[in-house]
Amino acid sequence: MPTGRDFNSGRRGSGTTKKNAYCSFCRKSYRDVGPLVEGPGDVYICGECIDLCQSILDQDRRRRGPARGPFGKIPTPREIVRHLDDYVIGQEKAKKVLAVAVHNHYKRLMHRGSRSEVQIDKSNIL
Repeated sequence: MPTGRDFNSGRRGSGTTKKNAYCSFCRKSYRDVGPLVEGPGDVYICGECIDLCQSILDQDRRRRGPARGPFGKIPTPREIVRHLDDYVIGQEKAKKVLAVAVHNHYKRLMHRGSRSEVQIDKSNIL
């Protein structure tokens, strides 16, 4: 796990010093690329390589399309009620309230990582 520390942090006992620090990916010296981020065991990465890696990951994400959550398609409240009808007798209002709450919970989990400005409020069904 990278420490995220700059090589100029003054860590003693490290095998790589300021004089010979270089990016472990492109092999450029810190003098050529600027500050390096230090990882474990004298591993460094420069800003140029970080940018390149980020663009590769972004390109791959766009190629794959939107990320699907672990649930696949979220069942509608109506589908959830039909499923509950197989197990619960009566309690129509409770089944509907529970179905909407479960549907919203799945939607909240699916959109947790997105930067959407729309937030789905939690509901207390007890």
